[in-house]
Amino acid sequence: MLLAAARGLLAHAFPILIAQLASIGMMVVDTAVLGHVSPLDLAAVAIGGGIHVSVVFALVGILQAVAPVVAHLHGAGRDGEVAGVLQQGFWLALLLSIPGVLFLLYPGALLGVANMDAAVDAKVRQYLALLAWGLPAALGYRTFYAFCNALGKPRVLMGIGLFSLCLHALLAWGLALQGWLGEPLGVVGCALSNIVIGWLACLSGGAYLACGPLGKRYRPFSQWQRPHWPMWRELLRLGLPMGLSNLVEITSFTLVSLFVASLGATVVAGHRIVANISALTYMLPLSLAIATMAALGQAVGGRDWPRAHATVRAGLLLAAGLSTLAGLLLWLAAEPLVAAYTDDPAVRAVAVGLVIYVAIYQFFDALQTVAGHALRAYRVTFAPMLVQTFCFWGIGLLGGAWLCYRWSPPLGVAGFWLAAVAGLILAAAMLLPLLHKAMQGVESVP
Repeated sequence: MLLAAARGLLAHAFPILIAQLASIGMMVVDTAVLGHVSPLDLAAVAIGGGIHVSVVFALVGILQAVAPVVAHLHGAGRDGEVAGVLQQGFWLALLLSIPGVLFLLYPGALLGVANMDAAVDAKVRQYLALLAWGLPAALGYRTFYAFCNALGKPRVLMGIGLFSLCLHALLAWGLALQGWLGEPLGVVGCALSNIVIGWLACLSGGAYLACGPLGKRYRPFSQWQRPHWPMWRELLRLGLPMGLSNLVEITSFTLVSLFVASLGATVVAGHRIVANISALTYMLPLSLAIATMAALGQAVGGRDWPRAHATVRAGLLLAAGLSTLAGLLLWLAAEPLVAAYTDDPAVRAVAVGLVIYVAIYQFFDALQTVAGHALRAYRVTFAPMLVQTFCFWGIGLLGGAWLCYRWSPPLGVAGFWLAAVAGLILAAAMLLPLLHKAMQGVESVP
């Protein structure tokens, strides 16, 4: 059964991995394009992109509650209730867009804590103000994304993701670097491309729901429901801790750009490159974790405990083994990989010195990622949120700031990456026993 579970996870995870790589690839495109514009533009997208991704991931985390609810219903044979969950997810996405857009339009409170160059500050504000208008599309698409994954139908996500990446690469290159609108727009050109791609992806998902096989089976746009508070309460009960977990995890990396802004544009740019590389490698365990959550949610909904056990073991073994291999390859290819991002030798030196930390923590990151998503399949979200808050903010950010500025001698930006390694090790050590306890608790209920 373990081998069958592993084959099923790999078949599900591969399209998710391609879709996730395509999504994160848009950030890589921005970094690679702006690395050839100026260090100021690269620093601006490092800081602004980190803030934008943090907002999106936090709100998307809430909407991901659609996945375990739909997976449980599907596993229990209650497919007639699935369309209603998706509709309530879309309503919730619309509501969550309001605070998200306002935050991106008015980021002064957050930017005020960073002592950054005035020119970088202006570019960051302009970048975020433009990206705000793509946020509703991003949340709508991610609700559709969670729905498809919960039902084990990720191939359409792969297709939309690849098309979006190719189009974004063309638009960002033309607008930011080649001056298709009269002059090279730098970071503004990348933002405009992101908006266009976001809305195209959202509309593509809607078209698939209306005309594709899932639409024919579940008819999600027929008998449209008004906002329904009992379902919102269930989604928010699961989703708010998931959203905070997402926020904590992503900001433990992305907000480092803000905290090291005073060290100069070169350090920020080097950190941004390594953060991009880290995000790319993270897509492997994340894809397996999403596939594990979907398969496990269906098994739990159907009360198939042998299948649930095999799914958890297969997810942990696959993610840990493949991520360790990825870390080794990353360490061996550090210099040519960094060289693809920038021509600046100073930025390269910073980035190459940080890659080793990403290679080291792959094994532990894989374990904690799969364990956290497996707990979501058991509808356990609050305790993992507490664990991740302590490990990623308490150790990763606060500990990183101490190592960066207070340790003697100060470690600089490397202090944050060293603290991240420690935080991920502890997160894995705490989440795995929690998962074991959750499995025993659910199976003991008659």
